[in-house]
Amino acid sequence: MANQESQVSAAIRRAKESRRGALVGYLPVGFPDLDTSVAAAIAMAKAGADVIELGLPYSDPVMDGVVIQEATQTALAAGFRLTDVFEAVRRVREAVDTPVLVMTYWNPVLQYGLERFAGDLAAAGGAGLITPDITPDSAAEWISVSERLGLDRVFLAAPTSSDDRLALVSRSTTGFVYTVSTMGITGERTQLDEAARNLTTRLRESGAELACVGIGISTAAQVSAALEYADGAIVGTAFVRALRDGGIEQLSRVVREIAAGTAQH
Repeated sequence: MANQESQVSAAIRRAKESRRGALVGYLPVGFPDLDTSVAAAIAMAKAGADVIELGLPYSDPVMDGVVIQEATQTALAAGFRLTDVFEAVRRVREAVDTPVLVMTYWNPVLQYGLERFAGDLAAAGGAGLITPDITPDSAAEWISVSERLGLDRVFLAAPTSSDDRLALVSRSTTGFVYTVSTMGITGERTQLDEAARNLTTRLRESGAELACVGIGISTAAQVSAALEYADGAIVGTAFVRALRDGGIEQLSRVVREIAAGTAQH
């Protein structure tokens, strides 16, 4: 872990002190267009998200469910450019204090250049990266660059991960460990997997300080259930659908409804 506490871990700890835990909200950059996606992220923060996760649209989103895939394809078709991510982060950070992580597959980072990508993200006020398809043992350069620039590295842990792998993820991650609740793609599920609870317990035993659970969380009740064992709950599909179906007004309402799951009983 970095010596100085990151924006993200500080936000999660504040949420744990004042409520039961944090709400991490995901939206793709550029959906349905850049300006709306920026306004939507700001609205999400104001409606109760403790950490914002901005997705970088990618042509082969192997981990994303249908709602998010369709949104990212819309963004790409509308002319999304990689530099839009940095503009979006900068504009969101100018409007709210909420930390902003970028979730991206690794190929766009390599195409842009790791040093350049990390430098532009830091300059825009971004908190760090969530990297679903790169593991700590193949991320030495990213670990080095992020340490130097003070960016968070959020790696993923899955129920199938070995104890050695979880220990490596726990050592290498800053901000929080992204705890994958079920094997498979993102989306809404009526019941959270028992695997998420077991995985979070294993992460704690391996030394993880903060763990947020994602994939399949879409209601206040599910957020509340996740916060029985995790430090934060990550919601994506429900927010993207709300933005798609009812614009920023509906998104704000749904964020407020789901954020109620973080309240003390």
